[in-house]
Amino acid sequence: MRFLSAADVRQAAPMAAAIDAVAQAFGMLSRGEADIPLRTAIATPIYQATTFFMPGRLGGETPALGLKTVSVFPQNIYRAEPTIYALVTLFDPTSGRPLAVLDGTYLTALRTGAASGVATRLLARADARVLVVFGAGAQALPQIQAVLVARPTINNLWIVNRTRDRAALLAAQVRSEGFRGDIRIATDPTVPLAEADVVCTATSSPTPLFAAELVRPGTHINAIGAYRPDMAEIPPALVAQSRVFVDQRHAAWAEAGDLIQARAAGLIDEQHIAGELGELVNGAVPGRATNDEITLFKSVGNAAQDLAVAALVLQRATEAGLGAEVTL
Repeated sequence: MRFLSAADVRQAAPMAAAIDAVAQAFGMLSRGEADIPLRTAIATPIYQATTFFMPGRLGGETPALGLKTVSVFPQNIYRAEPTIYALVTLFDPTSGRPLAVLDGTYLTALRTGAASGVATRLLARADARVLVVFGAGAQALPQIQAVLVARPTINNLWIVNRTRDRAALLAAQVRSEGFRGDIRIATDPTVPLAEADVVCTATSSPTPLFAAELVRPGTHINAIGAYRPDMAEIPPALVAQSRVFVDQRHAAWAEAGDLIQARAAGLIDEQHIAGELGELVNGAVPGRATNDEITLFKSVGNAAQDLAVAALVLQRATEAGLGAEVTL
């Protein structure tokens, strides 16, 4: 087996390649070329934490078989630890032989960003200039990286976060990667949303981050933070106003609090979802209809993303001699 660290994953899979791999995976998912059951969640209430077990299989021309285990412990922030730890295990899809174990913590952020990159590429206005990111945690930087790949026209970035110190650190990271546009920090969303073309929400907030009326026509939103029915970053009224796309319908209705709460309020029904991201990739459903339409991609995460990026990483890492080989 090959063991690959976060540094190996980072070196083997730049964001542009991850976006292409995730797009292909979502296309397979919507064509029925993947077997991705609902993930199993194990709660640890004393720490307000959840561990997810996410198995899956990809078919098609690039088959993959594997399992991701990811733990989300929000209180880790008080111990100066990452809030997310994860491992991905890959198996030979033709024999079941164990192939690799990959650090899944960075891979999770990478594939989540890549999904937003696919959605932005397919749904955001072509002339998008201003990106607003809510949250400055581990998921924020890959969201920014992905949107910049999908829309290189972006030349203004707003970071909206409760604490300026973490937002300033994120801004410095973005600068270090070569972004030469304007970066501004805010604790109130009013002014950023008045300018936004693309919005990414990457928080663990249990309640909506802003009022629906603050979002201007033509905005595209990637909502990736809420992964339980009792969490919601997007107000129900805005969900009702938007053209909504999801990573997978049955997973979204089981886990996406943003959608579940809007349905419970009587503002939407299950027909409100315009399509899955894979249906957009495959051209089976139309995307943005007008420049004034608000589009929303709601993601709860899917093992198809993990398998696609992990398989890409393993292929490139093997070719480059990255990682360590271990005989069990």
